[in-house]
Amino acid sequence: MTGGIDILTDGDGDGDGDGEAVGVEPDREPDPSDSLRTWGAVQQALREHAGYSRSEFADLVRFSKHTVESVELGRRMPDESYVVRSEELLGNTGALRKSSQYVTRGRGDVGLAAWFRQWARLERVAVSLCTYECRLVPGLLQSEGYARAVFEGTVPVAPDDQLEEFMARRMERQRMLFERPTIPFSFIVEEHVFRRRFGGADQMREMIDRVLELSAPRNVTLQIVPLEAGLHACLDGPVRLLETPKGQRLAYSEGQQNGRLISDPKEVSLLCQRYDTLRSQALNATDSRGLLERLRGEL
Repeated sequence: MTGGIDILTDGDGDGDGDGEAVGVEPDREPDPSDSLRTWGAVQQALREHAGYSRSEFADLVRFSKHTVESVELGRRMPDESYVVRSEELLGNTGALRKSSQYVTRGRGDVGLAAWFRQWARLERVAVSLCTYECRLVPGLLQSEGYARAVFEGTVPVAPDDQLEEFMARRMERQRMLFERPTIPFSFIVEEHVFRRRFGGADQMREMIDRVLELSAPRNVTLQIVPLEAGLHACLDGPVRLLETPKGQRLAYSEGQQNGRLISDPKEVSLLCQRYDTLRSQALNATDSRGLLERLRGEL
């Protein structure tokens, strides 16, 4: 999607579709979100204003009439190509393209903060992922005990059933590291993150063991910024970077109760430069593992 943020979903969230054969039953969202219903209603209103019947519109966007109906009624996520073609047909104002970046699924995204959901969808199809973290062990590397302690410490307190949904989603995301063995995952984490106590010695050892396990595959690189490294290139805060299958680079930054998906090429380029600089300032992968093993031995 030129100049915008890719919506990498085609009903099942894998982003590999570019439409479908007429008559094929598309996947439906089990519990559509308000944003999904709103986007569909706006697209329907624009279609009707332009004078297209649902059948005519379906032919022009090269999707089935059933899919158009499902999108307009908020029962299905709009595919990227659907958004682009709809935009071109319905005034090319940018409204549909720009608003599509805020569309989220329903309960399929339970366990993820609203502002993180689109990034989570992009993660699943990215061809590379980079993470710098200075607050917590990155979610993709957390032990179950560590993740539970993080969720239990949130304010306001999450109900027990919701906490279990959060836990299930966190552990599910980690499967990417094993299920996508050819995709490079890079993590740079501050040493003090691994020194921060969250429970007893056994829980701390479990956390470090889990990080060592998840960072062991050849496609996963973990570098630690040692305490003595001093000031460095990423002091503005945590950042995530990825590259889409189409070669677009995107970034994500997060703060208190908010997050921002960044697609501006100049801003993303700057963040990539900072990340690359920090790579040279952090310990290499071998020394980082050695540091983690020493920290484990001190417990």
